[in-house]
Amino acid sequence: MNTLLITAESTAGGIVERDFTLDGIPGVLWSPESATGPAPLVLQAHGGGNHKKHPAMAGRARRLVHGCGYHVAVLDAPGHGDRPRTEHDEQEIAALFAARAAGEPEGPIVVRYNDHLARTAVPEHHALLDALQQLPEIGTDGPVGFWGINMGTAIGVPFVAAEPRITAAVFGQHWPHALADHAKRITVPIEFDLQWDDEHISREDGLALFTAFASAEKSLHVNSGKHKELPRFEVDSAVRFFARHLGTAALPAPIPAA
Repeated sequence: MNTLLITAESTAGGIVERDFTLDGIPGVLWSPESATGPAPLVLQAHGGGNHKKHPAMAGRARRLVHGCGYHVAVLDAPGHGDRPRTEHDEQEIAALFAARAAGEPEGPIVVRYNDHLARTAVPEHHALLDALQQLPEIGTDGPVGFWGINMGTAIGVPFVAAEPRITAAVFGQHWPHALADHAKRITVPIEFDLQWDDEHISREDGLALFTAFASAEKSLHVNSGKHKELPRFEVDSAVRFFARHLGTAALPAPIPAA
């Protein structure tokens, strides 16, 4: 059905924020307040334990809207944000916390759980793109990007592998298990983030996922630091990456100062 229902709308700082539901799934769409025509779209996917309006999602959206004139949309992932947790969600979260408390590797649990979530989230993202392209300010002819790190990569890699409408994507910080075969089917330009001192994802695993992408253009961005220490300047790089591959929308000229 792919019914998109706007449930709330507000405007601040030149950005229109619209809360919506897609067949009951909560999401948010950020758009330029004053646009002169259809503009590119970037779909984001948030990290594990976060939600559609997490500061990372909202901050990246602001950069894309102000810097490029894009529309940016995010769905709450299954079991996250305003979506209820299932018994399976609770079991996997408990297993993760138990492994963390015991000092055991978290990777096998996270990979398994994220793969489970992606099986639901990927069809939802196809439906989201279908619905958003029906909006006149987005349309069906413009380029579409995808930006997802951590769990966002677990959702994004199988989604982009199966979605020919995606023009370019930013991924990173995930294990290759369950994703490498999907990555081999991706040929669009890729920017990939990896933390050299990640305490959860080994360098070998991070490099293995990057290597799996079949893209002729793919850039590996390696920074020192642990899993949660991805530098903020990588957001600047991602915005430039999307601008190169999606173009920029026509924005109204600023009002001259009095």
